[in-house]
Amino acid sequence: MTHTCRSVLLTVLLPICTGWTTVHAQNGSGVLGYWQEPGGSVLNIAPCGDAVCATLAKISKAAPVSTDRNNPDSSLRDKPLCGLTIGTGFRLDGPDKAEDGKLYDPKTGKTYQGTMRSEGDVLHLRGYIGMKAFGRSEDWARTTAPEACKQ
Repeated sequence: MTHTCRSVLLTVLLPICTGWTTVHAQNGSGVLGYWQEPGGSVLNIAPCGDAVCATLAKISKAAPVSTDRNNPDSSLRDKPLCGLTIGTGFRLDGPDKAEDGKLYDPKTGKTYQGTMRSEGDVLHLRGYIGMKAFGRSEDWARTTAPEACKQ
């Protein structure tokens, strides 16, 4: 390959590759990033201290309530869902897997043990009590950062 051909290839391919890397980094990789759950709300999964947490970044317009009305602690029932941390204590086990966390379900007010595993733009979430076999799974789709929700 001649020097001119290499220069042309670098001139064309480098911006494409760099752009992809920038977009990929903004959208997250592995389990980290923004994810839309089936109901339309968006969650941000990001490092928090030594762990990984999931925070509600956008509440679906179809959500029946905007506060944590099912919280078992009655003093927290007026707390806005926007910005609520619903996943805590997850330990990264590689970029595509997080384990040993807790998942809070604001629809029921219950907290479950949880795991997360990403496959490309799909996040497989598993919430369970005791054993993984006794739980529920849900798939979320990777999305971009939403406009900040109002609290």
